[in-house]
Amino acid sequence: MTLHHLTRATLAATLIASFSQAALAETPADVQVPDGNTIALETVGVGAITYMCETKDDGNMGWVFKGPHAALNDSDGSQVGSYYGPPATWEALDGSKVTGTQLATAANGDGNIPLQLVEANPAEGEGAMTGVSYIQRLNTQGGVAPDVTCDMDHDGATAVVTYQADYIFWTAE
Repeated sequence: MTLHHLTRATLAATLIASFSQAALAETPADVQVPDGNTIALETVGVGAITYMCETKDDGNMGWVFKGPHAALNDSDGSQVGSYYGPPATWEALDGSKVTGTQLATAANGDGNIPLQLVEANPAEGEGAMTGVSYIQRLNTQGGVAPDVTCDMDHDGATAVVTYQADYIFWTAE
């Protein structure tokens, strides 16, 4: 690696870190991570969410969330893991993975899935996900159910909607 590349990489990492801290400071209270935790890993999830047109619990037809599939990328854009479900699972390339329980959400504007706070279950396997206590989904872009007709004529139809979100992994101090 040349000095020029090292300097550019260091600058990029510094800018991402400072942006992340600013973004975290503006995070709604509902999806804040409790004190006593520190950031272990920051990723950008780039992928899609699948919805199916079916009868919902209230008896009306509508688009029902079926699950996500996304690559988890580091600040350089290299894939470091995957996010998929159900159940919602974050898996590092080293094979370690966590599932979790949603604690809270907060709206993030029209057309964007909500911000989210998840309490992680104990990790399976040893690696990057070991010790993860919470996962935040921030800076969401896209991913909401499609704005197309879902009625009896479309029962069983699927729609795949692209999205992007930051996934911040926390560990207890």
